[in-house]
Order: sequence, then C-alpha cells, then structure tokens
Amino acid sequence: MSTPPTESRDRAGPDARQLENLLVAAVVLVLIIGAGIAGVVAVSRRGPDALPAYAQPAAGPVPADAAARTPWAQTASGPTGVPARALLAYAGAEVAARGELAECGLSWVTLAGLGRVESNHGRFGNTALDDAGRPVDPIRGPELDGTNGNREIRDTDGGRLDGDTTYDRAVGPLQFIPSTWALYGADGDGDGVSDPDDLDDAALAAARYLCEDDRDLRRGDDWRTAVLAYNRSQAYVDRVRREAVGAAEGVS
Repeated sequence: MSTPPTESRDRAGPDARQLENLLVAAVVLVLIIGAGIAGVVAVSRRGPDALPAYAQPAAGPVPADAAARTPWAQTASGPTGVPARALLAYAGAEVAARGELAECGLSWVTLAGLGRVESNHGRFGNTALDDAGRPVDPIRGPELDGTNGNREIRDTDGGRLDGDTTYDRAVGPLQFIPSTWALYGADGDGDGVSDPDDLDDAALAAARYLCEDDRDLRRGDDWRTAVLAYNRSQAYVDRVRREAVGAAEGVS
C-alpha cells in the first residue's frame, strides 16, 4: 500500500522539517542579497553622457619619462602656440594624474585651455615664465571686493599668497584664490614647496580641482561641470574649450 504524501511528511519527523525550513530561508537570503547587489550596481552605474560634444578634446598621451617630455614640449610648442615651459607643466600634471587621479582621464589639453584663458600661459601683463615655471613678474587678479562682477571674498590668508590683507586676489598663472589653494594646493615639481605662482604646482592643483567628485573628463557632462566649477560662466567654458581643441589639433 502506498503512503499518502501528507502522512509521509508527518512521519519524516522534526529533523526533516527543520532542514526544509533552513533551505527555504537560505533561498530567501540569496534573493535578498542578490537584490541588494543589483541595487548597488544600478545606483553606481553612470548614465549616458548628456553632453558628449563637450568631452575633453582627444590628444595622444604625453611621455611618462620626464626627460622625454622636454623634446616633446619643444616640438609641440610651435603648432600649439603654448610656450614649451608651460607645456612641461601641463604634461607633468597629466602624468601625475595618471596615478593619483587615474579614473579622471585628465589630458594636458584641458590645462592648456585653462592656462590660455587665465593668464596666456603665464604671460599676462607682458611677463613670461622663467626656467622654473614662474612668471618673472607675479600675476595677481583684482581685489575680490564685490565690484565689476566679482564676488566679495574677504582676506583668508593674511596676505601670505596674494599680498592683500583686506580682500583675496587670484594668484599665479592659473589664478587660484587663496582659500581654494588651501584645499587643492600641490607640489608639482617636487621641490618641497606648494606655490600657486609655480605653474608646475598650479597645474597639478588644477588637475585635482577639475577631477574632484569622481569626474571623468572624457565625458562631456563631467568636463563641462569641471570647467564651470573653475568659473561659473558658459562663455568661459566655451573659450576654454576652443583653446583646448586648438591645442589638441596642433599636435594631431
């Protein structure tokens, strides 16, 4: 005589029922964990690039070896219109960013675009970069006193960087405000000093600033956001982009 299924389960005893319950619980746990992982992936996955036309202009990577960057800069200077000493600073920042900011994809052309707009690569006011990458005559912006379209920023550094103890001024070839330098300042040339008047240092600091918030500058939406953070003006973004494109085309 065959045994009815319900009777079979009853006769199996508590151990079998306990095993069955554990198996059910395990399946439920797997489903919950799987759903959690899927949720994390869905949150972390980047959406489509909303502004692909603003993606960082493409240019070949600069040499990783410092000695090789000197002839590269000398060759690229003519067709790009960027002084060789400035190119060395921008290229050095790109190389440093490959390790420190690898996911950002920073190229020297973005820094060249900024440098051209901010100070004509350290030549604003008829000065020039010396061999150490510093303008012969210091470059200082106007007092940030709230006039002429500028924000009002009271002195934050006691005049240490900008020489002004009343208001802050932008400093150096990439025009860092002292309070921003305090957050992103860098020693790009490894001389033990972090100095916004030194383009090697300023270029690496700018790289850190542009790449914050896990931006990927190869995406147009991130590139535009990064440059807007430097100066909240669409006209400024477009000027920097034109200069960056020109630099990239010069070495293409």
